Amino acid sequence: MSIEPMLKKPKLFRRTVMGIVSAWRRVMDVKYNPLKYIPDPSLQTYFMLVLFTVWSVFFGFLAANYLGFFNYNTVVSIIAHCAVLVPLALTNAIFIDAERDGHKWLKEWKEEQSRYKLLVNRLKTKNLTLWDPSKEA
Repeated sequence: MSIEPMLKKPKLFRRTVMGIVSAWRRVMDVKYNPLKYIPDPSLQTYFMLVLFTVWSVFFGFLAANYLGFFNYNTVVSIIAHCAVLVPLALTNAIFIDAERDGHKWLKEWKEEQSRYKLLVNRLKTKNLTLWDPSKEA
């Protein structure tokens, strides 16, 4: 296997989309976040709702006090949050569908990211150099 494909950094779009999906799953999906260790799905749902409520109140407090939004409009806030969350959820749904159906493009994206991260981590270690037999032969 040639070293050249591993040196190529994945495109910004691919890195961004894969990062969004990974971040979404770490926070919102109980299959990936720490709530997966709670065996009862109803308790997982309860804790997700509690966390949602706590963070919503916290961000409302920040908006009112630190950003000066004393005329804080709950309806506008809900619309703004949905405008952010719906595209993120849609992106995650597309990736779940692609993983379930085994789409080739998703496998390629994951392999590309994995190879690049592996190479970058190896290059960070001392005494590691890339050997190019065509230059030294």
